[in-house]
Amino acid sequence: MKAHHCLTADVIPFSWVDGPGNRFVLFMQGCNFNCIACHNPQTIPLQPPKAKMLSINEVITRIKNSIPYISGVTVSGGEATIQFEFIEELFKTIKLTPELAHLTTFIDSNGNTPRPIWELLAPVTDGVMVDLKVLDPVKHQALTGHTHESVLNSIKFLAARGLLYEVRLLLIPGINDSDIELRDTANYLLSIDPLMRLKINAFKSHGVRASARGWRDVCEDDCERYRNVLTQSGVVNLA
Repeated sequence: MKAHHCLTADVIPFSWVDGPGNRFVLFMQGCNFNCIACHNPQTIPLQPPKAKMLSINEVITRIKNSIPYISGVTVSGGEATIQFEFIEELFKTIKLTPELAHLTTFIDSNGNTPRPIWELLAPVTDGVMVDLKVLDPVKHQALTGHTHESVLNSIKFLAARGLLYEVRLLLIPGINDSDIELRDTANYLLSIDPLMRLKINAFKSHGVRASARGWRDVCEDDCERYRNVLTQSGVVNLA
């Protein structure tokens, strides 16, 4: 069944931080995690008053307006794969439209996506960026409200299919950023792919929920330590 419309939180016509190159980004509404440290908590509810319904044609028209300035399209969220039927149709339309076919199609995901959905999206997807909040299962449950089994399975599946562009590590001082946790995370991910690309997402309290506003922001000294520990653990592709 095709989905001709999607519930949208925001659209950014040009972005340098949502995948390789300059990209058109569609932020889709709704998330299947409930992260304490979410920087965009307004994107979590499935039916917020400010979300907009956009059709495939409306999104394609906006992409065409950005063509001279972009190298690809990224769908993000919230959690974009909740609306996987729309993503499949959108990416397929991009691939079949001559003036858009050169654009790469990427998904920014929390990884809480069943394998059948990834299998459906794989033929029309060029890359996926997966957030790994924390490797420890107890901490993951506390931070997101869910287990991390689906996230780890997604990382393995996408890596095996050559679709995993990078794993993004949300690092929060005093919560999930100890040297031991960094080494364990690096060792786990490198066991899946020794050349896996990792990106540090440094926690900032601005815009997060009240329960996380008292947490300390990541500083430059923290980032330097993160980079040192990860590289010493064997990470060679660190963004």
